[in-house]
Amino acid sequence: MCSSDLLPEDSAMVFESALFAYLDHLRIERGLSNNSIAAYRRDLLKFGDFLSDENRDFAALNPQVVLDFEVRLKNQNLSTASINRSLSALKGFFHYCEEEYEIANPTFEAASHRLARKLPKALTIEEILHLIASADREGDPISYRDSALLELLYSTGARVSEIIDLNVTDIASSKTGDGEVPVVRVRGKGSKERLVPLGSFALQAVDQYITRTRPLLLAKSKKNEGALFLNHRGARLSRQSAWQIVLSAAEKAGLSGKVSPHVLRHSFATHLLDGGADIRVVQELLGHASVTTTQIYTLVTIDKVREAYSTAHPRAK
Repeated sequence: MCSSDLLPEDSAMVFESALFAYLDHLRIERGLSNNSIAAYRRDLLKFGDFLSDENRDFAALNPQVVLDFEVRLKNQNLSTASINRSLSALKGFFHYCEEEYEIANPTFEAASHRLARKLPKALTIEEILHLIASADREGDPISYRDSALLELLYSTGARVSEIIDLNVTDIASSKTGDGEVPVVRVRGKGSKERLVPLGSFALQAVDQYITRTRPLLLAKSKKNEGALFLNHRGARLSRQSAWQIVLSAAEKAGLSGKVSPHVLRHSFATHLLDGGADIRVVQELLGHASVTTTQIYTLVTIDKVREAYSTAHPRAK
């Protein structure tokens, strides 16, 4: 369904669903306290009330809506600190919605300096290699699963929700003019499928996991679980567990605070563009509905070019 086709009640349901998902994200993946989450909820519900009162479509907002909401807060004689907190909560919420629901981020172009958009953070290739290597624990068969998970996150650029939704049968091959090419069948937003090539390192890691570790985990399950990634009980790996695997590897690699599943997705896109990949190809691989969403990564690359020019060119300064 197109965002412009949403009825007011549909828009309210989308907002409510996104809000609850975001609060879960804050609790599970960011580890915020109950008091902090309650504060986020209050601030974001104010925005939900504003959308309802103004009959605005949550899935089709623009920067002016954010500015109008700020005016409303000021008219309520709230303190500057309270207004800034609400706007900060809104920024975080829409950043999450942009990543998870591909809803346009109306805080991107807003004039307020408080809503300035941060560029995606990418790891260096050396940091990626160190991160993946840190999952290797000698004598622990579970390390094969963790290594395969990290390899797939970086090698495919898929969202963590897409990775844990993979089934064994989604590791396949596709016929090309050069023969059969290993691919992974990824189901994205709106159940849209895309085929992403699988590099040799990721393919080897997945093969080792499927051969050496997955049968041990599957034996603990009471049913024939088709999920690719399994937990200790033989059931499908949860999003929270996948996050913990990434964070544990980051801590061991000395990269605490710098790594999340989405950072691996950002790194995938940035490294492709740095290597000369066409932005339309990157858009397809990431599963973005619009190339506008993908273009944020070109800003990262441009920044690197500008920095290199300023440092190296004799007449840059």
